[in-house]
Amino acid sequence: MKDLLRNTTSLSEGIEQILNLQAKIESDASNKYLAMAAWLDRNGYANTAEYLYKQAEEEREHFLKVFKYITDMGGIAITPAVAEVQQEFASFREVFEIALQNEIAVTKAVNKVIAKCRAENDYATEDFMMWYVAEQREEEKNARRALEFFELINENEAAGKFALDVQIAKIGE
Repeated sequence: MKDLLRNTTSLSEGIEQILNLQAKIESDASNKYLAMAAWLDRNGYANTAEYLYKQAEEEREHFLKVFKYITDMGGIAITPAVAEVQQEFASFREVFEIALQNEIAVTKAVNKVIAKCRAENDYATEDFMMWYVAEQREEEKNARRALEFFELINENEAAGKFALDVQIAKIGE
């Protein structure tokens, strides 16, 4: 049956595999943001927790978009296993340092998908992935902006923690 299905799709096996990997990366990103939001909630950063709950949902939408593309193109989308994610963080700042590292990793993964598309002349999938290129520019910018606030506001003072919680939550509005 797989051979029959393979004949009814323009997705090569290599493109299908790298898209399934991208779907997993997006799903993992959602889970990481969810864990970060829960940590922030537990530690009294309600505004920023809400911001990261929204980020988790957005990453889930990114996952579903790739997943659905694979099926729409006649490929076989693989539901990714839920990986363990970090639950505890040393500081408020560390949450956003890790968030930026994660966004950079996602950007690099998107670039690999596009490189694969170009190598295989898969212009439809490349076109589909260009939305992710623009999205990742915004995601990285927002993560960097959050870290900039830590340079401007003293996290070690109560008023600073409150100000950070308010300012970071406003990113992307």
